[in-house]
Amino acid sequence: MPEKDNMTETDQDELLDDVGGVTDEADAPLDHVELTALLVDARGKADEHWDMVVRLQADLDNLRKRGERDLANAHKFALERFAGELLPVKDSLEMGLAAFDAEGADPAKLQEGVALTLQMLTSALEKSAIVEVNPQDERFDPDFHQAMSIQERDDVEPNTVVTVVQKGYTLNGRLIRPAMVIVSRAP
Repeated sequence: MPEKDNMTETDQDELLDDVGGVTDEADAPLDHVELTALLVDARGKADEHWDMVVRLQADLDNLRKRGERDLANAHKFALERFAGELLPVKDSLEMGLAAFDAEGADPAKLQEGVALTLQMLTSALEKSAIVEVNPQDERFDPDFHQAMSIQERDDVEPNTVVTVVQKGYTLNGRLIRPAMVIVSRAP
């Protein structure tokens, strides 16, 4: 298509023929000046819309890149808070080991220190949504328990956990380690 500024009268006539009866409200054919003005206006709007599309595409690309970067950082630093909760537990264990080596160490004080350290660890696990599965005297659930052996018992219902060999744990309701148990059965 010829440039709008370099249109000859013949080009304008051909354009009018291509438009095929573009008329105003009075049904009079548009003259060359009006048609050229409409074309210039349409070209300006098309350019404006193209610029908006290009800007929106750039915004979407930046948003996608930012989302990927945030996700990578979330994966990279996901354990940061949990690690911060565990460091005092490690410090306490190190102090407890040093206390064992000290002369005249009071066993009752050492036991108290170990109990406090265990309490700190339990608190750190709970803050991170890690929940203990201790099914003692509960009905055996294969979704959360792993049977190590079976004992014949007449004092409890069959399929009851009679001994917890190792506790299990869930993270946000998802099993990360089943509880290792001994289950009862009827004699």
